[in-house]
Amino acid sequence: MFTSPKESLVEKSFANAKESYAAIGVDADAAIARLAGIPVSLHCWQGDDVGGFESLSAASGGGIQATGNYPGKARGPEQLRADADKALSLIPGKHRFNLHAMYAETDGKKVDRDALQPEHFQNWIDWAKQNGLGIDFNPSCFAHPKADDGFTLSHYDADTRKFWIDHCIISRKIAEHIGRELGNPCVTNLWIPDGFKDIPVDRYRSRELLLESLDAVYAVRSDPKENLDAVESKLFGIGSESCVIGSHEFYMGYAISRNLLLTLDAGHFHPTEVISDKLSSALLYVGEILLHVSRGVRWDSDHVVILSDELRAIAEEIIRGGFENRVHIGLDFFDASINRLAAWVIGTRNMIRALLIALLEPTDTLRALEKEGNYTARLALLEEIKSLPWGAVWDYYCLKQGVPVGSGWMNDVLKYEEEVLSKR
Repeated sequence: MFTSPKESLVEKSFANAKESYAAIGVDADAAIARLAGIPVSLHCWQGDDVGGFESLSAASGGGIQATGNYPGKARGPEQLRADADKALSLIPGKHRFNLHAMYAETDGKKVDRDALQPEHFQNWIDWAKQNGLGIDFNPSCFAHPKADDGFTLSHYDADTRKFWIDHCIISRKIAEHIGRELGNPCVTNLWIPDGFKDIPVDRYRSRELLLESLDAVYAVRSDPKENLDAVESKLFGIGSESCVIGSHEFYMGYAISRNLLLTLDAGHFHPTEVISDKLSSALLYVGEILLHVSRGVRWDSDHVVILSDELRAIAEEIIRGGFENRVHIGLDFFDASINRLAAWVIGTRNMIRALLIALLEPTDTLRALEKEGNYTARLALLEEIKSLPWGAVWDYYCLKQGVPVGSGWMNDVLKYEEEVLSKR
């Protein structure tokens, strides 16, 4: 059922595809060389349903819910790293790994989030060094007793706000340490669940409190060689259906005024909004952007990424503008109804596929037609290139990167499930 084509067939198909792309002025070899330099940040929380390694009696998850009970969930750091190792072995290219603070390793000691230290992430640092990975980071402002009422940095209680301010400051210090250790800056993203289930009366005061807290968090700026700070908005969440304090307008203004990265999550806007259309506007005002690539379905924002029109549009915006060094690509989904390792592989390979398709576009020709006002030819060419053999280029890229070609990677996943996951 799951097969990989023979190497000779892959190379022959690629040779033919090269000719097809050369005919429209596209160098397929240059495209895959450029692709190899674009990392994607895999998110740790897909591997264990956003569980983390703490033992806290939190009443809520801050609106974060992984549904399903597929067997084989990672139940500790070694299992999670082993699963990630397997997933990364099936994904072409060199990538990154995204950690939440709640994935600290404290040797069984109870260490609250405002007291975490870099040493609690040393095993992750060592693992990243061994695998040539970058690491990204996140404060965990949810699934904690002090977040049970749905408020953290915008809480009316000053002591609660201070706890979360301290946690975010410490998280940034941990990220700086990781960046120094790896010689590769962390991208540290701040998201909070704060909001109202029903219609609030004083939105302004809550946002004023959030602004004050954020200013305290970012009072001491990081060396960009060690850490890059990003802030993330949301339209609504479970328990904050009527008002999210950290709205898009709030964080857009904050990122611009404080010179921070702006995070755009594909599932955090109205179903009729797309982040591909926001990139070109936001990049006029902020230096860099963090993407959380997800897939919204109805009210839920965190389905496994598929090769959709929007995913392709996101990749096209990045590549057409030459924004690979200004847009940090991270994934953010969690599905517990299917093999979790496979979810990582499916989503990441699709993100890379979308980038490849964009790299194989004759952008200069299309841009010239648009500048001339020849929209007829622009549309015709955009449609014709959809049927060009990008799949043959993708297979060749996987082959040269030493990962399974075609659907053959699922055989590795099924074997791993039988030998490892099923015994947990």
